[in-house]
Amino acid sequence: MVYLIDASVYIFRAWYSLPDLADPEGQPTQALYGFARFLSDLLERKQPHYVAVAFDASHGRCFRNTLYPAYKANREPAPPPLARQFALCREYCRRLGVAEFADEAYEADDLIGTLAALCRAEGLPVTVVSRDKDLAQLIAPGDVFWDYSDAAEYRYEQIAARFGVQPERMADYLALRGDSVDNVPGVPGVGAKTAALLMTHCASLEQLFEQLDAIAQLPMRGAASLPARLLTHRAAAFQARALTRIVCDVPMAARHADLRRRAPDLAQIQAFCDTQGFGALLPRQAERLIRLS
Repeated sequence: MVYLIDASVYIFRAWYSLPDLADPEGQPTQALYGFARFLSDLLERKQPHYVAVAFDASHGRCFRNTLYPAYKANREPAPPPLARQFALCREYCRRLGVAEFADEAYEADDLIGTLAALCRAEGLPVTVVSRDKDLAQLIAPGDVFWDYSDAAEYRYEQIAARFGVQPERMADYLALRGDSVDNVPGVPGVGAKTAALLMTHCASLEQLFEQLDAIAQLPMRGAASLPARLLTHRAAAFQARALTRIVCDVPMAARHADLRRRAPDLAQIQAFCDTQGFGALLPRQAERLIRLS
């Protein structure tokens, strides 16, 4: 099993949930500390042989912004005290012996999707560690979606009950209903329930638009007027899917062997923690990881 971790979820969670922490120079560190604790706890708990952490580095410059400039325009940029901690989180991964990835043209979701595809091609299932519903589309039979914060694990067969549709239909579902978190517009008048019902009857947007006459007969409110609405917004729906679909072929040279976890560098971790004013807890965890490896 290969563990693929969506870093941003846990960095932002720590930033907003932990009390203020600062290094000896007064720079905030709670996001870094919370992420480091999360990652160390996960490694100690699961002891994975293969693990990778994906970071977002595009910040409005990814290919989706070229397709649709308003993509994620509703989000405020990370404040500078938080933004500086992302680089430190990447540094801590390296000192802990964990592979980390980032790309200015692709988002962390795309890096996870590509790594998942590479691992499956070599016969290894994956566990996606996140709580972002978008990443549920990557789950295949044998894989796991692990919402670490809620201690909830979902296998392929459980994704539809949790998120509304099967993994392979998630991007189309989000394109129809829209995704306000990412500022992706959906088809007007199509909410989550309608989109889920449409994706129950159709395997894809292509099939949906091939069967518009049948859509009018579905047992739901407003079915008779739905085909005309869908047809009017056909181009927008397909553009939205280009935004919601995770790329699984990002150009990268990684293989599953590159994701093998290395032993932590205890001296570097101790020096890093001393610089950040973290005390002895993280180095003690690193020592236990060395003994377990």
